[in-house]
Amino acid sequence: MEPATDNNSKGAELPALRKIVHIDMDAFYASVEQRDNPDLRGRPVAVGGSRERGVVAAASYEARKFGVHSAMPSVTAKRKCPELIFVKPRFDVYKSISDQIRAIFAEHTPLIEPLSLDEAYLDVTENLQGIATATEIATLIRARIKAETGLNASAGISYNKFLAKLASDHRKPNGQFVITPRMGPAFVETLAIGKFHGIGPATAAKMQHLGIHTGADMKAKDLAFLQQSFGKSGGYYYWVARGIDNRPVRPDRIRKSVGAENTFFTDLTTLEEARIALASIVDTVWRHCDAHGTRGRTVTLKVKYADFQLQTRSRTGVSPVATRSELETTILSLLEPFFPARKGIRLLGVSISSLGEDDAPALLQMNLSL
Repeated sequence: MEPATDNNSKGAELPALRKIVHIDMDAFYASVEQRDNPDLRGRPVAVGGSRERGVVAAASYEARKFGVHSAMPSVTAKRKCPELIFVKPRFDVYKSISDQIRAIFAEHTPLIEPLSLDEAYLDVTENLQGIATATEIATLIRARIKAETGLNASAGISYNKFLAKLASDHRKPNGQFVITPRMGPAFVETLAIGKFHGIGPATAAKMQHLGIHTGADMKAKDLAFLQQSFGKSGGYYYWVARGIDNRPVRPDRIRKSVGAENTFFTDLTTLEEARIALASIVDTVWRHCDAHGTRGRTVTLKVKYADFQLQTRSRTGVSPVATRSELETTILSLLEPFFPARKGIRLLGVSISSLGEDDAPALLQMNLSL
């Protein structure tokens, strides 16, 4: 294998390239619902709320053909696909299946970095079963997942995390793809900026304004230009444009925050309405904290108005929030200055961050943008 340049050590060479596998379940939530309800198979399905203020958490591939995708307002999704069937999410079921899949990963390597319930990085450079190639390991894992859960997974195999993630997207659904060290730089050069993992719509628009449309365009920019234009992220863009990403797979990856939010069918206009609405959100966050023994010092309230203007307020304590009552008291104190409300409130969110490493295990993402 060709040596890789370590962007964290100013050009030093690593002794060997790693073997990284990225496993991504195909339309996970929607596929679980189709598996468990034969009437949904082959039909366009959206997991999420069907109400006017609802949001799509996940869409089946049949729904995606109509342009339906996660985080899309339900009314928009229904307009794009009139035959769309909405199903309420069952997070306890998804978590149970995710644990089942994680156990399959653990048969091959202890180096597992979960990104969400439905995807993870695995470092199989030295694997527990002594299998020669990462490609074979990915094939075996996908076959076991299918046999044990009835669900399809896609896999990407490469010498770093950035390329493994790109590779898993390349043959979806129910496929796998390998990006070798010789392929990597050329593969990145042909890639549209919008396909780069970690580059969202706003950053992509800024790049296009600067004449950066592909990986080759990004590679043509020097490090100073990218850092001046994009700050700390500029260094990351400089290296991945060259197919270089030496971030390790982190099995001890700690979630930085735990949160939940709710979009309301009718705008909230009074403090009492908001207090009542926040109670269930606080319950959700605290249940998750309790289940995982997680505690954090920073409490944040998120408020989105009817015109989509967003405001947040935070408070950081000297010690972690110890009880649900303390969390609710803090949130309500952050809420009160928003009233009397100058306009209706369509969404409220609660999160806890500044999680201590001693208290926080590697938590799974709870967001709905899958």
